[in-house]
Amino acid sequence: MGIFDSDIFSLSSLTAAINEVQYVPSQIGQAGLFEAEGISTTSLVIEKDGDTLGLVENKPRGAPGTVVGADKRTGVSFHTAHLPTTATINADEVQNVRAFGSEDQEQAVQTVVNRRLAKMARRIDMTHEHHKLGAIMGKVLDSDGSTVIYDLFQTFGMTQQTVEMALDTASTDVKGKSLDIHEKVENALGGLSYTGITVRCGKSFWRKLISHKAVKEAYERYQAGAQLREDPRDGFMFGGIFWERYRGGGPIKIADTEAYASPEGVMDLFISRFAPGDYMDTVNTLGLPFYASSEPLDHNKGVSLEAQSNPAHLCTRPKVNIKLYENTAP
Repeated sequence: MGIFDSDIFSLSSLTAAINEVQYVPSQIGQAGLFEAEGISTTSLVIEKDGDTLGLVENKPRGAPGTVVGADKRTGVSFHTAHLPTTATINADEVQNVRAFGSEDQEQAVQTVVNRRLAKMARRIDMTHEHHKLGAIMGKVLDSDGSTVIYDLFQTFGMTQQTVEMALDTASTDVKGKSLDIHEKVENALGGLSYTGITVRCGKSFWRKLISHKAVKEAYERYQAGAQLREDPRDGFMFGGIFWERYRGGGPIKIADTEAYASPEGVMDLFISRFAPGDYMDTVNTLGLPFYASSEPLDHNKGVSLEAQSNPAHLCTRPKVNIKLYENTAP
């Protein structure tokens, strides 16, 4: 039927299709914390001047360099990750296939392709969430949960700031602890302003926070305790900070007894950069979040699909992310 020779399986058509897939929303991705752009190379450089970091464009050889002041110190290069997935559509899957209604055979095959691309996209999108959470925590890990892709604190020679919340102690001044978090964020940002702070909590940390005497008493006085009658999984404001439970799964998680505070509204603090796919057609083009391609199977028995993404999810000022312990640091 020659369906595998149609434009449905071209690099441009498949890439356009996978970038239009409606992905399952993720907690950090949905927050819009990371500023995303495409780059034309497979690496980028972040300039470090003390604890102050800034982006430096990675340019082709021979191109004029980025103009900087005399106080430039060091530049650290990050290579984008390569996240490929594969799938196969066999000829039998599209044999005599016609979608319900008035669709012709090609439209029906397009539906099969898009369904498979959607599955691949969800797998990659979960990996993006994993990497973004890692950038907040200071260490981006591979899918096995142990192999380090980027160790931001080690790379920039910084030490992570922490706050021990002492949530097991009824007399703890939780509002005072919130002020400690604000001050540590302010010190790490220097003169930069921010619009707010969000704390993402592990399971045990969250339970002890919402049941702590100081927090409960504050909300008993607030709108006649309306917050206490809400879903205990919902986030809330306390001490000028938005606290929320992070719902993870598998390697995508925050340790039960920990939490991470991150400022919001700071330009270029959290960045996502996407490199081009490793195809001849995409060399030196601006990268897209997802790519997809196909090649025929032996004896024309179907096609092999590949979907990939080439991201670098980074925090350019990792010291601003404060690690919280429900009691004392181990």
